[in-house]
Amino acid sequence: MKTWLITGASRGFGLEIARQALSRGDQVIATARDPKSIDDALADLDAGSRLLTAALDVTDGATADAAVQQGVDHFGRIDVLVNNAGYGILGAVEEIPDADVRAVFDVNVFGLLNVTRSVLPVMRGRRSGWIVNISSVAGFTGSPAWGIYAASKFAVEGHSEALRSELAPLGVHVTIVEPGYFRTDFLDSSSLRTTPHHIPDYAATAGASRERAHAANHAQPGDPARAAAAIVDLSDHTDPPLRLQLGADCVQRVEDKLRTVRAELDTWRHVAEATAYPH
Repeated sequence: MKTWLITGASRGFGLEIARQALSRGDQVIATARDPKSIDDALADLDAGSRLLTAALDVTDGATADAAVQQGVDHFGRIDVLVNNAGYGILGAVEEIPDADVRAVFDVNVFGLLNVTRSVLPVMRGRRSGWIVNISSVAGFTGSPAWGIYAASKFAVEGHSEALRSELAPLGVHVTIVEPGYFRTDFLDSSSLRTTPHHIPDYAATAGASRERAHAANHAQPGDPARAAAAIVDLSDHTDPPLRLQLGADCVQRVEDKLRTVRAELDTWRHVAEATAYPH
């Protein structure tokens, strides 16, 4: 039996992962700003003492510490941390004001770091654990209108790679999950903010992406329950991957970028290698 701590567990991937873990007999510390919403969403499972809900605003380090301590006091340990809380912002890079950029980073990057720092002493002390950072295919390849959101997820992926190397000798694993389009409420206004300021010059790029995103809402190809099951299944592996791509659309975009990077590297290799001191 594992003990999970999940942020943003009131909906979307966080809720589905909590449901899957509880259904398999695990214990879950499910957190959200309003924990009552989690109790309501999971009432049908009758999880009893295996479910602990806790208030957690990831941007507030003190509430992260308190939720972790509450979970440890209740269950004695935390085996898996799922950093799921986050939101998106849609608009061309130039269109999004500085305050909105900082707000996204406060949740998606600094909030994730707050919770990770709170949990790591527990995992290091036990010399075991698994950190799952929910990123996005946008954390691997950027696209018009998603630049600021992608930047926040690129930051998550960069520090997660380093964290994996730092924690491996201590028995703690790190996995970055990169979902494509899944039928959650991510494209709703509750999870995705759209800048009201539109610059006509970006109509064919960011503007077109914005329209596609709105049209795709609740018609995404990915099944969040299947994605959650795939993540929970990985908790039984002794060597989980650094990255887990989810969705055929995600796989295609990753493959496209890898081909592009390889072709560009080969084209400009002579320039890169010519910058060394001469022998």
